[in-house]
Amino acid sequence: MEVARRLARWGRSWRLGNLLVAAMLVLILVVTGVDVMAPPDVHLGPFLVAAPAITASFAGVRTTAIVGGVAVAAQVVVAAMRTTPLDLNHSAQIATLALMSVLATFFAHLRLKHQRQVTRLRSVAETAQRVLLRPIPRRIGPLRTASVYLAAEAEAQIGGDLYAAVRTDTGTRLIVGDVRGKGLEAVNEAALTLGAFRAVAHRQAELPALVAWLEQAISSELTDPGAEIRPAEEAESFVTAVVADIPDDEPVVRLVTCGHPPPLRLSDGRVTPLEIPVPAPPLGLTQLADGGLTVGTFPFAPGDTLLLYTDGVVEARDGTGAFYPLARRLAGQPADDPTALVESLCTDLLDHAGGCLGDDAAVLAISRAPDLVPATGRAGPRPPSAPPAPPQQAGPPG
Repeated sequence: MEVARRLARWGRSWRLGNLLVAAMLVLILVVTGVDVMAPPDVHLGPFLVAAPAITASFAGVRTTAIVGGVAVAAQVVVAAMRTTPLDLNHSAQIATLALMSVLATFFAHLRLKHQRQVTRLRSVAETAQRVLLRPIPRRIGPLRTASVYLAAEAEAQIGGDLYAAVRTDTGTRLIVGDVRGKGLEAVNEAALTLGAFRAVAHRQAELPALVAWLEQAISSELTDPGAEIRPAEEAESFVTAVVADIPDDEPVVRLVTCGHPPPLRLSDGRVTPLEIPVPAPPLGLTQLADGGLTVGTFPFAPGDTLLLYTDGVVEARDGTGAFYPLARRLAGQPADDPTALVESLCTDLLDHAGGCLGDDAAVLAISRAPDLVPATGRAGPRPPSAPPAPPQQAGPPG
């Protein structure tokens, strides 16, 4: 399917390129004909430079050079038919057009070189995204899932938003988070958070112990004395996150919220925010003790859907500056198909924002299907609930 789509896009691009080249040749023909028939004191030759200049913006070096050569030949024909190519005025026009054609060909070379660099960078970004944000399976135990990452910048495939899912012996644990800031620093913090979560999520007996371990891992990285000194605005890094534990044998979901927007539960056409009375602060701001973390337990029955998201969704604005009304748009949506729900949400979100988001956005939808049998977990032996000492530096998962 992907190969067919790429071939179709290449075919459309090839046809469009040929049409544009034909249009430039027609432009040369029209300008030449009008210039030949124009009065002696009217010279339309300078308009011929438009053909190679426009061609350089969409065609390759060879095509641009050919169009430029045709334009110069047309100027020579005009000079021969009106006076002589050796006339001072026509000689200057021919020389100028030839020089501009050479420059246009050179700019076409630079444009193609830049496009190749962008293509390589996009390929690297897509590879990094697959390593950092591993695709979440559509089926995890008795759960069905769907996820999407929407980048605010067209060329940026990764950023500070994150999500992951890990199977345990008794259920599934998930995290959705958002790193403060942008750029490579945000990507580094996202990799640190995901690496720490994947390393211990299947081994920690209690949800508060897992969150406390994440806090220690992130804080130890941010305060590493061997790390280079960063500007004050970069040093205030933190991660907002929601960590969820969905047991296989209980119709509930347990949540710890760390400064993140509350998840939404869709059930029987109703949308309910799952707000914890005492949410924890974002990860990386303070040392958390597992005994001081509040775990919220909410019903999550078969047929329900849980929606985890980052603030890029609810902070998306339309042309009037109004925020995206997520809960209102989800009301009445079917809750038994997370894939259809995520696709519909993304389409509506982009329509609301005019096709361009102001911030990256990540969405993860999970539904408990009554017809699915829990899959066997891959977890190893569990240590005591007290978190182990975190490493000095947790890099991206290998």
